[in-house]
Amino acid sequence: MSIPRPSLELPAIEQSQNVQAAKKLEAQFNALDIQLVKKVQELSEHRTEDDEDINDEDGMNKDPAIVAMDVAAQIGYLRKLKFQYLEQNAKDKYVKSIVSDIDDAPIVTVEQNNELSSINEEKKAKLKIAKEKLGETQKNIRLLAPLVEQDYQQVKQATDRAALLSQKIIDARTRLMLLRQTHPRPRLTIPLADQKLADQVDEMQTLSDQVQAVKQKRKYEKACVKSGALEVENLRIEAAEAQKSVKSAQLDEEDSRLVPLYDWFSASLALQRSISNLEDSHSETENELRLTYRLESSPPRRITITLIFEADTKKLAAAEITGLDELGLEVEDLVDAHVQVNDVHGLVAAILADARAAAGT
Repeated sequence: MSIPRPSLELPAIEQSQNVQAAKKLEAQFNALDIQLVKKVQELSEHRTEDDEDINDEDGMNKDPAIVAMDVAAQIGYLRKLKFQYLEQNAKDKYVKSIVSDIDDAPIVTVEQNNELSSINEEKKAKLKIAKEKLGETQKNIRLLAPLVEQDYQQVKQATDRAALLSQKIIDARTRLMLLRQTHPRPRLTIPLADQKLADQVDEMQTLSDQVQAVKQKRKYEKACVKSGALEVENLRIEAAEAQKSVKSAQLDEEDSRLVPLYDWFSASLALQRSISNLEDSHSETENELRLTYRLESSPPRRITITLIFEADTKKLAAAEITGLDELGLEVEDLVDAHVQVNDVHGLVAAILADARAAAGT
């Protein structure tokens, strides 16, 4: 498939305009009276030293690059000739104006001098006005430069602050986007937050009331346990006295006084066990007593207190408690305090009181 070439024919109006322009240019060229055009033959015959060794055939068969270099060299040479021509022409005119007669020399009249003087005065006046304007402008620049500097600093500070605020806005938007991704809908609104806060305040008040009630109940239970412990201690003393009286009396098994005494002792022992919820008590060794108590909680819990006594003095040496880990109680300080004063009954009563308070019984 052949590609159509663009038409090289110009419209008739444009051709006529180009012809007229060419004729006008030819007329102007003929009117200039250029000496170089008239000396074409002399210019053609002129050769440089480099061109003398080149014949006509070699000159016709030059490479385009060599021809371009020759053209550039010729253009430089023509420019030199033009400069020399202008220089010689100026010298010739200057010499002729000096050595020629006065009649032939160009005459400068007074009117021309006056005209040139008036032109110079006008130019001087304009120059003076321009200098005054320049001075006034420089003065205004000196006055306005500090104000411009101050305004520039203010604008710079405002720009820096705007850039900082823009960065903060971008950071806030980024954090907000992360929060939205972390906490999808439905999100907590301000009314819901206020309602939740009010509910939490009510719940905290209710829990505070419950804590106060538990504290009152704990005080009451402590008082009850303390009184029960005193009663148990009195019962133990009475039981010991009864045992001593039984041993001293040396009664026979068929003695009628032994049965009521045994019943009384059994009832006292059952009362003690019911008060303290003692399920089991036995001696592991000669100086170690293990007591197991039952807490009436939901679910029921058991606490084992192991009392270790010194072999020679029978004083309380140490105590081990198991079953308090589930209640979250730490009684090391309490045990150490009662061990130092050799208070076995106080230790057992304090541990049971704390355990019952923690279990809510």
